[in-house]
Amino acid sequence: MLEQQIDQANACVDEQKPVLTKMADTIFDHPEIGPNEFFAVRLLTDYLTAHGFQVEQGVGGIPTAFRAIWKNGEGGPNLGLLCEYDALPGMGHGCGHHMQGPCILGAAAAIQKAAGAKPFTLTVYGTPAEENLSGKYLMIQNGCTFEELDAALMMHGGPATQTDIKCLAIAKYNLAYHGIAAHAALQPESGRSSLDAMCLAFHGMECLREHVADDVRLHYNILDTGGTPANVVPSLTRAEILVRADKVSAVRALMVRLEKIFQGAAMMTETRTEIKVTKVLDNKIPNLHLNDLLMKYARILGAPNCQPPRKKTGSTDFANVMHRVPGSCIRVAFVEKGATAHSQEFLDAGKTTDAHKAIVYGAKILASTVLELVDQPEELQAIQQEFKERLAEEQK
Repeated sequence: MLEQQIDQANACVDEQKPVLTKMADTIFDHPEIGPNEFFAVRLLTDYLTAHGFQVEQGVGGIPTAFRAIWKNGEGGPNLGLLCEYDALPGMGHGCGHHMQGPCILGAAAAIQKAAGAKPFTLTVYGTPAEENLSGKYLMIQNGCTFEELDAALMMHGGPATQTDIKCLAIAKYNLAYHGIAAHAALQPESGRSSLDAMCLAFHGMECLREHVADDVRLHYNILDTGGTPANVVPSLTRAEILVRADKVSAVRALMVRLEKIFQGAAMMTETRTEIKVTKVLDNKIPNLHLNDLLMKYARILGAPNCQPPRKKTGSTDFANVMHRVPGSCIRVAFVEKGATAHSQEFLDAGKTTDAHKAIVYGAKILASTVLELVDQPEELQAIQQEFKERLAEEQK
């Protein structure tokens, strides 16, 4: 029975391919920076509404976030498909997010078409602004926790077809120092330099590097000195600060030390500091059962360049979802080996035949995985048990 359902789902994806790939190309041609992806959201939600999903927009306090629900009877598991659709500032779709929504819609339609008698709920989440604001983090902060889901799945393009077992946790600061402007030659004694304070903060971070674990990454850059000329003591300096580590617990411990440095720099320069944490993204909690299930279908379908899971990645707001429900993202190859996200290679490949194939492979992989989880509840139980064990270990 499951095999027949999967065959039916795959056929449905193939039938939908022209619609899905045209939608992806259209989103690619209309890049939008989050949280203003109104064009993409309209395309995606119109499709879902036409396919019988109950669509709620503005979820989690973000106008371009949405939740779409379809029920196959009453009861059973609630399985989630998440997608992003934001572009990169100044670049466009250089990370492949234009592929995600159409892929998820293709999977959703295929699951509907092949749904058997067993009850379940299918929930599609649209999660905006991953690149610049970490939309899933904001949605969670605003009360949309995703915790009604029994599992959460995503798709992303890449140079290989694979899953992840790791990503770095991260905290981001907007740091500002407020001083007193003065003419640097005529009244230097009356000035209090915000730039001096920022330089001391950066130096403190450099001193900290010697006394942190090997996995820690510290990044900083000045954003603004208010256009102050060189002969004026600047009264305002702003910077962006990032701290990364393998575990979010380590990041939070480092934040305490960093904030002492920030305050100390203000004390030394008699300036006032403004410290704002804009986000804290968790490290991923891998689910090997779920990873293996996704890769099983990737190999059955003959997806290109199947590889072992990635062990070194950056940071993602999907990790915050994975601290609440079991989750995994299938990455599907559409660019050459060595190509990295946020690159010209990703941008150049955005509307290629390989990108279109990746959408189809991803939709089939996700649909097959969901159908198996519905058909074989013991698999979902094993996934949830692994999640509970790994979460408990993470919290020690």
